[in-house]
Amino acid sequence: MIIIPAIDLKEGKCVRLEQGLMDRDTVYSNSPAAQALDWAAKGAELLHIVDLDGAFAGTPKNRAAIEAIVSELKIPTQLGGGIRDLATIEAYLGLGVGRVIIGTAAQRNPDLVREACVKFPDRIVVGIDAKNGMVAVQGWAEVTGVTAIELARKFEGFGVSAIIYTDISRDGMMQGPNIEATKALAEAISIPVIASGGLSTLKDIENLMAVESAGISGAITGKAIYSGAIDLAEAIALTKRGTSC
Repeated sequence: MIIIPAIDLKEGKCVRLEQGLMDRDTVYSNSPAAQALDWAAKGAELLHIVDLDGAFAGTPKNRAAIEAIVSELKIPTQLGGGIRDLATIEAYLGLGVGRVIIGTAAQRNPDLVREACVKFPDRIVVGIDAKNGMVAVQGWAEVTGVTAIELARKFEGFGVSAIIYTDISRDGMMQGPNIEATKALAEAISIPVIASGGLSTLKDIENLMAVESAGISGAITGKAIYSGAIDLAEAIALTKRGTSC
């Protein structure tokens, strides 16, 4: 299991939201590229980028900041937010993004995921965000009647590289990840699952590592490493040791 630092972009700045609410944001850096380089220097093997404006608008909004990050960074990146068609996917991959994350469009148009996996093998990730177990889309503004497990099972056999599972109620709240729901999802599918939302202590990482065998390949962290609650280098060292600290 790897630890994946997050860069969330809003109006070209690196921010963190509480429970996905755009009006509850904290700006952590005016230079997302510099912040990305800092996480890489601390040992990150993969960077998670979200175009928050794009997620709400349904179309890319922070291209300049994204381009600056991928042009400077030597480690792979994965990007989500406002990716709703093959043309956008192709444009971002051409820009140097390693993998793209399909979220809202995956729920509304699973065939897009299938087509993208065929055209861009090993470079497509599906983002599933849930509120009380139900899938939320459109920048988390709309809760559907579909469960996270039901949606994830639709992508079996497509060639999806990973599923990023976010528990919205935990995101940015520093209350610990939803271990039970993440484990249940990972056990229900054969696609690797990346946990997201709520990571706040090294103990949280240990708890995820304890269920890693269910199929959990990584954990995304944002607010915890920005606030200093978790030291990124220490967290990465913990996962590499594979033992409690």
